[in-house]
Amino acid sequence: MNNEARLEAFEKMLSAVRDGYASASEKMIKLKAEGKEKTVTFRQLMGDKMLYKSMLSMYKIYGLTDDNEV
Repeated sequence: MNNEARLEAFEKMLSAVRDGYASASEKMIKLKAEGKEKTVTFRQLMGDKMLYKSMLSMYKIYGLTDDNEV
């Protein structure tokens, strides 16, 4: 895989991680407003959100992002 293809793949993955984090956050807010914090769905979303946050933190630690999203 050449460097251009790797960069494109990285950018797609970063976008997917950001989208996943935002989606999980939005769904959790909705479930919390409905009083459903103890549901399996809410807990799964919490786990997903933590995973995405961890990945975004690693990108930041290694200088792969230049924003303050985490």
